[in-house]
Amino acid sequence: QVQLVESGGGLVQAGGSLRLSCAAAGRTFSMYAMGWFRQAPGQEREFVAAMWWNSGNTFYADSVKGRFTISRDNAKNTVYLHMNSLKPEDTAVYYCAADANPPIARLNAQSTYDYWGQGTQVTVST
Repeated sequence: QVQLVESGGGLVQAGGSLRLSCAAAGRTFSMYAMGWFRQAPGQEREFVAAMWWNSGNTFYADSVKGRFTISRDNAKNTVYLHMNSLKPEDTAVYYCAADANPPIARLNAQSTYDYWGQGTQVTVST
């Protein structure tokens, strides 16, 4: 069982940066694959980024590639989403997710993940 709590969201101007954090409670955090998803008003939840448990493999949606970076600190049971060059279209509620043994080819699928946080709002103004 893993409990996830996101933080770090807020209001930022276009071109700015934010770092989201997702703190996990659970003894085997280091063995979980972690993902970030987002949901804008009136839209479906979509994949943003994911990281394999050993940090050796990372995956990004095309829309954020080159601007966002996922990282993790297993000693702190925390995964991060570093967001640079933010755009108004990045405005959404951001969720982190975890799964113990996902197929690596499906890290971009919501159905892969068993555990979800409550979300944190990111608003990018023009």
